[in-house]
Amino acid sequence: MTKIAVFSDSHDQIASLTKALDHANAAGAEVLLHCGDLCAPFMLNLLGEKFAGPIHVVFGNNDGDGRLLQVIAGKHAQITLHGIYAELAIDDRQVAMIHYPEPARRIAQSGQFDLVCYGHDHTKLLEGVGKGWLLNPGEILGMKSAATWAIYDTATGKAELRLVY
Repeated sequence: MTKIAVFSDSHDQIASLTKALDHANAAGAEVLLHCGDLCAPFMLNLLGEKFAGPIHVVFGNNDGDGRLLQVIAGKHAQITLHGIYAELAIDDRQVAMIHYPEPARRIAQSGQFDLVCYGHDHTKLLEGVGKGWLLNPGEILGMKSAATWAIYDTATGKAELRLVY
């Protein structure tokens, strides 16, 4: 079974993203989801350099240079850019990703997913909705509150919020 690291809203904070990646790797994460607002494309390169497993990224409202993001993703075989929405099957779990909270809640309420991840409002949330979890890992940025990320275990179906620092 697989441990999934969930990040969002990095907003060019290289030190925080590096530390979060160190934590995710130390926790045994094998897959990484980023729910948008990496911001500068060099942040995507950092993900590719410091995380060896599959990396799935959806775009946020501050990810402006789509062409360069595509170029950088092309240099890292493990990175998949999904546009604004992604549905993934990881082990026997159904996972959805989007940047925005309102559609994320509606997607979770559909009952089709074990885990629905989002970001945007920089507010960490872990809430049981139907048979699954609605999860905002908080912000890597650390502007609105402490920098946080999350880990989800496909074997147990449990999610946990964690501090970056």
